[in-house]
Amino acid sequence: MFYRVLKYVVLGPLLRMFFRPRIEGAENIPETGAAVVAGNHLSFSDHFVMPAILPRRITFLAKAEYFTGPGLKGRLTAAFFRGVGQIPVDRSGGSASQSAIDAALGVLRRGELLGIYPEGTRSHDGRLYRGRTGVAVMALRARAKVVPCAMIGTFELQPPGRKLPRLGRVTIRFGEPLDFSRFYGMEGERHVVRAVTDEIMYAIMELSGQEYVDRYAGEVKAEMQAQKGSGSRLRRGSGS
Repeated sequence: MFYRVLKYVVLGPLLRMFFRPRIEGAENIPETGAAVVAGNHLSFSDHFVMPAILPRRITFLAKAEYFTGPGLKGRLTAAFFRGVGQIPVDRSGGSASQSAIDAALGVLRRGELLGIYPEGTRSHDGRLYRGRTGVAVMALRARAKVVPCAMIGTFELQPPGRKLPRLGRVTIRFGEPLDFSRFYGMEGERHVVRAVTDEIMYAIMELSGQEYVDRYAGEVKAEMQAQKGSGSRLRRGSGS
């Protein structure tokens, strides 16, 4: 009920008015049955714009930090993401990550749409980064097709660090479903899931027109933060 109220009464009309989303390739979203919608991730706004324009309900994997924030803001954010049925993902790995995969597989086994950002985090510079193989494992285990998706314009309207988006127009572009039935039963083979993931990322790159970086975005972000911290320490040391 909360999902429907947000989509059709509260957020949906507002997002359509301010972002004026243009949809391309909507016919590639199956009308019924399970499918994985795999997209690039450029902005916090991505979480809202795509679900608002899709005629079918879509459940996204969302980072666990959205569910564990402190204070009133954290509680409100957690309530929102739970209310719209999003699944928290603990990115530390191990059993915590496995529980999220199991929950996502449950969505697909019910014949629903699952949304996932294979990069695992938002792009900090607008480029497309290497995909994590979880998307391939879930698609193969559930025997579901993958619909590549490109969000275009959300980075310019709300880049990382900007709390409120600018007004503008975004495009949501869906590609033809990718069929990986030739790999069913092979989700335990590392080279297979890597190849499937790379094919998905290539399809997203073709749709979005982004520059591709064959590295994980999280690793690049960590290096940048380490360099920034090192630079700060050097400046403090030179001033002492």
